[in-house]
Amino acid sequence: MTSLRDAVVVNGRFLAHATTGVQRFAREIVRELAPLVPLVVAAPPVTLLDADLGARIVPVGRRGGHAWEQFDLPAYLRRSGSPLLLGLASTGPAFYRPQIVAHHDITYVRHPESFARSFRLLYRVLIPPLLRTSDRVLTVSDFSAGEIAEHYRVPAEKLRVVPNAVSNGFSPDGPAHDEGQPYLLAVSSPNRHKNFDALLRAFESSELRHIRRLLIVGGQARAFRSGRGDAGAERVRFLGRVDDHELAALYRGATAFAFPSLYEGFGIPPLEAQRAGTPVLASRAASLPAVLGESVLWVDPHDVADMRRGIERLDRDESLRAELTQRGRANEQRFSWAASARRVAEVIAEVRAETA
Repeated sequence: MTSLRDAVVVNGRFLAHATTGVQRFAREIVRELAPLVPLVVAAPPVTLLDADLGARIVPVGRRGGHAWEQFDLPAYLRRSGSPLLLGLASTGPAFYRPQIVAHHDITYVRHPESFARSFRLLYRVLIPPLLRTSDRVLTVSDFSAGEIAEHYRVPAEKLRVVPNAVSNGFSPDGPAHDEGQPYLLAVSSPNRHKNFDALLRAFESSELRHIRRLLIVGGQARAFRSGRGDAGAERVRFLGRVDDHELAALYRGATAFAFPSLYEGFGIPPLEAQRAGTPVLASRAASLPAVLGESVLWVDPHDVADMRRGIERLDRDESLRAELTQRGRANEQRFSWAASARRVAEVIAEVRAETA
């Protein structure tokens, strides 16, 4: 059994949360990193202790949430000889060292309308000292590294880019969702910067020959459904949250995938769609041009008419869809969780050498 004296301790607070992009990053990095570096995952007491991470999970403390992270976790670490802490989900104990922390993006700064005031105030207090005291700051793209460096004045030599990738469950092989008619797929959250109101307006105004319906996956269904008339309901279907198995089938069955976001630190869903062989329409914004290159049909996320024209092009041009499918498969193969975990292992070695 790995002792804390020899191990890197992973901040396991992400195990208490539903899986979004940040939690997926944490889970996949731990799985790939465990064979490379001795790991122990310290987790809140109410959490998924049987998670398949390939590393020992140790329940710590009595509290949950930020209180657990700021008080219970560092107290446990100090009692255990102050081992190196690896945080992969954007937050961590603000004044603990040695620590490597991942901070994925600063959407809460650039698009405050997407977040509650209490969330923004908490991050305003918590994040500056966390980034300042951490030995290294990981982030998911060169774009996010630039944003963090500019806003928080984090020195470039302290930042390391560790990209996202596509999880193995999103294989191109397997059952495809059968909607009974061709559909455009989108994956959303309730946040305003995801720009799904613009996508809905663009889709509902499109003149389509092939695609008959827009399917939207995510926890926003109730918010989007309000105010929509019967005509919109006939063409748009809200699926709510689905598991990875269902989502993979939806990708495989879609005629195309739309990603209209105004701001992303990376953007995993377009790569998942590309793994399934689904052509992608995406907004030319933030990190997306660097992540997706020339593998997608680009649209202006601030121009509903341009988005409508993009949807209509994908609907009518079968050769364009085939070309984007080929480009997309080549693009998503540029990223892998194994390569990203090796990058984290290199950063761990850097910090250990400095603190030895």
